[in-house]
Amino acid sequence: MLFAREPLSVRMRPRNMDEIVGQQHIIGPDTSLYRMIKNGHVPSMLLYGEPGIGKTSLAYAIAGTVEREFYAINATVSGKKEMEEIVAQAEMLGNVILFIDEIHRFNKAQQDYLLPNVEKGLITLIGATTENPFHEVNPAIRSRCGQIKQLKRLTKEDIITLLKRALTDKERGLGDIPVQIDERLLEIIALSTNGDARSALNVLEDVVYASEKRDGLIYVDEKTVLECVEGKGFHHDKNGDVYYSLLSAFQKSIRGSDVDAALYYLARLLEGGDLSAICRRLAVIAYEDIGLANPMMGVKVMAAIEAVERLGLPEARIPLSVVTIELCLSAKSNSAYKALDKAIEDVRNGKAGEIPSYLKDAHYQGAKVLGHGKGYKYPHDYPNSWVYQQYLPDELLGVQYYVPKESGEEKYLAKVHGRLAELRRQGAEK
Repeated sequence: MLFAREPLSVRMRPRNMDEIVGQQHIIGPDTSLYRMIKNGHVPSMLLYGEPGIGKTSLAYAIAGTVEREFYAINATVSGKKEMEEIVAQAEMLGNVILFIDEIHRFNKAQQDYLLPNVEKGLITLIGATTENPFHEVNPAIRSRCGQIKQLKRLTKEDIITLLKRALTDKERGLGDIPVQIDERLLEIIALSTNGDARSALNVLEDVVYASEKRDGLIYVDEKTVLECVEGKGFHHDKNGDVYYSLLSAFQKSIRGSDVDAALYYLARLLEGGDLSAICRRLAVIAYEDIGLANPMMGVKVMAAIEAVERLGLPEARIPLSVVTIELCLSAKSNSAYKALDKAIEDVRNGKAGEIPSYLKDAHYQGAKVLGHGKGYKYPHDYPNSWVYQQYLPDELLGVQYYVPKESGEEKYLAKVHGRLAELRRQGAEK
């Protein structure tokens, strides 16, 4: 077997848009971007998504479709000198396409030099980033890009299509190597690389060169495939957009009472090893989503967090699994913090009336002279420790922040709340 200098994933990059697999929501024949490019117009654009899902390949395919001069640089290693050389070429050749990987890492000097050349039409910019461009990419760059597209992970079927294409392509792929591999083993590679085309193609190449050759034919077995795919499908970046999306999906799955989804996202977060972030999110969930419907969940979650801190991984997964399932299946209510948010909104909008004088602090010399505390009714001196008196300032009299839900234990609080509201109404009418 002859060994190629470039990885299989590089050799198999699509040469034009019609060779692209997946991403049909962006570049499918029915999209406006596809029609633009087929008609020779390439707008400046930003492509974002996880590693290995085709950002660079899409840029190469676009350039190959319009047959325009194409340059590719990486913002982490390229400087102003490379930019000047590309602009010089553009001045001689006309408009060129410049692909910039990790564009969110562009420094100010690079931006200042690039932007006017994009505006003049010398350069069509295609930027790629693993980060959310609305958070991480400079607004000046975003404003020059008419298209901002989010790429999606490839499906299992997409990956298998790419693997089969590589196995039969004699010019760029492995087609000149007689390989015997079952469809089931291709599925293992596709599933284990989790939508990452680059990883899947490179694993396939590793598998082929690691397999036994007999009678002029390479036989791929399951053991070899499993050894080559080990650890390939996991991607976790604690500072990335995916990380925060995992935490969001974890909380929303619990909020939606989907145990299996919550456990799946918990598993992905645990593989990242950030126990503190998981514990913080569970504490928030206990009070934001469960709240008054099951107040004991706050206590249980804090106990689980203490156990997690003492145990560490891998045992920490045990209390986390218990409390995650219980949160999923618990009654839920967000009425408490929603009520407080309404009160905070009133305060910020200037609704700050005078505190009734009998509620003011009377524990200092001279308070009585000011009338503070005078007329205050001490509830414990009355039957059932309750007596009517006005607590809100006059300007806010009658406002209701807390709207109870008939959920779990909160339905009992709702009855008490309703009875007290009726007693206050009767007391106000006297």
